[in-house]
Amino acid sequence: MRKHYDFSKAKRGAVVAVPKGKSRITIRLDDTIIDWFKAQVEEAGSGNYQSLINAALREHIGRLDEPLEKTLRRVLREELRKAS
Repeated sequence: MRKHYDFSKAKRGAVVAVPKGKSRITIRLDDTIIDWFKAQVEEAGSGNYQSLINAALREHIGRLDEPLEKTLRRVLREELRKAS
């Protein structure tokens, strides 16, 4: 290890730039939630648990605007598929 390092051309800030349309935040989630999403990524063989959480939140928001009839039809289809 050197005694002195030259940081005169160093830059402050994040090492990896945040993509446009994304925001870096700090959020506290239950360990069981994070473990579940990480397990999903591991089971799939690749991916990013944070992207899965983002997709789950996006899907939830999309379903809030879903009409009741469409929700019922979707749930019935899912349950019938499971039963067969």
